[in-house]
Order: sequence, then C-alpha cells, then structure tokens
Amino acid sequence: MKTNRNTFMRYEIKYLVTAQQRLAIMDTMSKFMEPDEYGRSTVCNVYYDTPDMRLVRRSIEKPLYKEKLRVRSYGSAMADDKVFVELKKKYDEVVYKRRVSMRENEAEKYLAGKCSCSKSGQIVSELDYFLAEYKGLSPAAYIAYDREAFFAKDNPDFRITFDDNILWRDYDLSLISGVYGKPLLNQGQSLMEIKVSSALPLWLTHLLCEEKVYKINFSKYGNAYKTMTGKLMDGGVSCA
Repeated sequence: MKTNRNTFMRYEIKYLVTAQQRLAIMDTMSKFMEPDEYGRSTVCNVYYDTPDMRLVRRSIEKPLYKEKLRVRSYGSAMADDKVFVELKKKYDEVVYKRRVSMRENEAEKYLAGKCSCSKSGQIVSELDYFLAEYKGLSPAAYIAYDREAFFAKDNPDFRITFDDNILWRDYDLSLISGVYGKPLLNQGQSLMEIKVSSALPLWLTHLLCEEKVYKINFSKYGNAYKTMTGKLMDGGVSCA
C-alpha cells in the first residue's frame, strides 16, 4: 500500500528473529496481512548529531523523551533525487515522526545551515527549531538495510516490517555514496518491527508466544555508535 504521509504517531515494538522464526511468522501473517506496494526495498539513512554525539548518547540512556534527526532515501540517491528529512521523537514509548521531502543536495545544504528550506509549514518550523537548538549538527553515521513491509488487510495503519542486511559506517556519510558498510546483526538475524497505534491483534500475540519471540529495546544508530566507540564488538548485537 502506497503512503505519502509525513506525520506518524504510533508504538514501534521491536524483536530480533531467526530465519526460522521469520518464516513461521510470515506463514501465519499471510492470512491477515498483505505486502506493501513497494515490496522489498533498501532504506538508506544518514543520522545527524552534535560534535559530542549528544543525541545518540542520550538515546542509549533510555530517557522518557528522546529525539533524532536523519535524512532518508529509498535506495542510493543522486543529488537531484527526492529524500526525506525526518525528525523522530519518542515520549513515554510513543513514537512521533515528522518528515519533509526535498532534493538530496538541498537537504545537505539546509542541514548544514547554508540555506533555508524551500518549503514552509509546521514540520519545517519544528526542523528549524531543532537545528537552532542543537548547535553544530553534522552527519554522524550511515545506516542502510533491506526492508520487507506488510500492512493488515483490515487496518492499513497496522504494519510489520522485517529489516535485514543492516549495514553501518561512520565515514563517507552521504546518501549518494552507495550502500555498503559493516553488518550490525549476526548472520541469519532480522529485526522485526510492529508499528501499531493500539493493542496487538490476538492472532499475533498468540503467534509471538508460540514462536518464543520476545520484545527488545534495539536502536540501529545506538548499536552502531556502541561499535564505533568499542562498547560493542563488531558482529555483536546489543538489545539493551
């Protein structure tokens, strides 16, 4: 299902699953959910942070409120391609996401403070405030992954995604530089995310219990940062 929404408010529940668990989950899911229109896609992100990495360090501390800034493209971008500048906030387990689209070269200049955004509105105002609040923001990490997305047949706002081949790097931080980096997950693992605005359906609750799949706290950017700083060994996974 195609979506052009630029604002989101939902719970995002994460699980690490094995290849066998994923197959079992997808087999049952097929009765209740349909693949997203784009099917399997590659999601590329550049995360921005302060010189002292304030945003990611705060995120790892798991406060009641935290926020992140990133630029996202679907597949490697060219300078004139559309990308999304996204502000992601989390308060008391609820995720709020605001995003605005612009060309890749405009996004780089805007976030570097070299130009103003060509668009206006509430989302741009929030981004302008964020850039003024956090001084010296610059690209800090590149993270890309292959995503397979599904939505419920009776509720398109209820979604499940599987991310694998999660790659990260802390250099060559541009969406136009290609998809490459070091793996963040162990071989055969996928990160499953349930995106929902209310309670999980009973069929899914029973399925997760049967397959012994348990909720975890997992941040792609947070785990990449831990690896950068030596707090997480390459190839390891932190679920804290």
